[in-house]
Amino acid sequence: MPAEAALSRSRLSRLIQQGAVSGPGGVVRDGKTRVSEGQEYHITLPETEEVETRPEAIPLNIAYEDDDLIVVDKVAGMVVHPAPGSPNGTLVNALLAHCGDTLSGIGGERRPGIVHRIDKDTSGLLVVAKSDRAHHGLAAQFEAHSAQRRYLALAHGVIDPADPRLRGIAGVSFEDGGTLKIATRLTRHATDRQKQAVYFDKGRHAVTRARLLESFGRPPRAMLVECRLETGRTHQIRVHMAHAGLGLIGDPVYGGARKASAKALGSAATAVAAFGRQALHAAHLGFEHPVSGELLSFDSPLPDDMQSLLDELRRATP
Repeated sequence: MPAEAALSRSRLSRLIQQGAVSGPGGVVRDGKTRVSEGQEYHITLPETEEVETRPEAIPLNIAYEDDDLIVVDKVAGMVVHPAPGSPNGTLVNALLAHCGDTLSGIGGERRPGIVHRIDKDTSGLLVVAKSDRAHHGLAAQFEAHSAQRRYLALAHGVIDPADPRLRGIAGVSFEDGGTLKIATRLTRHATDRQKQAVYFDKGRHAVTRARLLESFGRPPRAMLVECRLETGRTHQIRVHMAHAGLGLIGDPVYGGARKASAKALGSAATAVAAFGRQALHAAHLGFEHPVSGELLSFDSPLPDDMQSLLDELRRATP
C-alpha cells in the first residue's frame, strides 16, 4: 500500500467490512486473512459524500490553524457534530462557515474533519483535520494513543493511596506518586443505550490515570484532579471516575451516589449543588503535526464557570 494513502488500521478494517478490498481469492471478508509476498490487493475508496450540514457563522476560539488542521478551544454546551436532536449549532456547522470546503472529507457527511471529540458539556481543546493527509496522520496518532490529552476535573471525593475502599475496587490501582489508575473495559450500558458502563468480560479496553492536585472541605470531600487518557472511549473519564466512587461535580448521568456532604463543603455547598454541567475541561492537547512533523502543544485555562467553582471551594476550605 503506498504511504500517501495513509490508511489507518481502523479505516482498513471498515473498508474490509464494506467489501472494498479484493485480492487473488476475490473480495476479502476477514481482516485476519493470511497474505503472501507478491500478492496484490485492491482497495476501492468510496467517494466523499457531499456535506449537507449547513455552515453557520458561530464564533470560534481558535488556538492554532494552518492549511492542514485547526485546533479549537470548544465552549461547554456545543455539540461537536450534527446528530438526531442536534442538527445545527454544532462545531461542524461553525467550522464549515470558517473553513469553507477545506475540511477533510474522511469523517463522512456529518463529521467532516473530526478526528476525536469531547462531550457537549465538556469544554476545551480538540484538533480538526482540514486535509485528508492530516486526517489520516492524526487518526493514526489517536489510535496509537501517542497524542497527549490531559483534562482538569472537579470531583466528589479525594484520591488517597491509603484509602482501603479505593484499593478494593476492581480495575483500580495506584502507581508511583499516588496516581490512580483505572483500567477496565467499556461498552454500552445493558439497559440505557445512551450511557457507557464498566465491564471486564466485554467491551473496549480503557485506561484513565488521575492525579490529585487540590482537595477541599473539612475533612477533604472534593478535589481538583488531573486526568490523563491512555485510551479515548466515549465518556471514559466520567464513567471511570464514577466507577471509583469519585464522580464529577455536576455530572447528571454518572455523578453517582457518593457525593460530598453540604456540611463538609461549607459555604461552597450551594455552588457545588448548582453547577450545571460535568466539571470537566480538556486543558492540554499535544501531538505531532501530521504533515510537517513538528511537535505541537496547547494549553487552555479553566473556563469561567469552573474557575468560579474552584474559587468557591478554595474559599470554603481552611
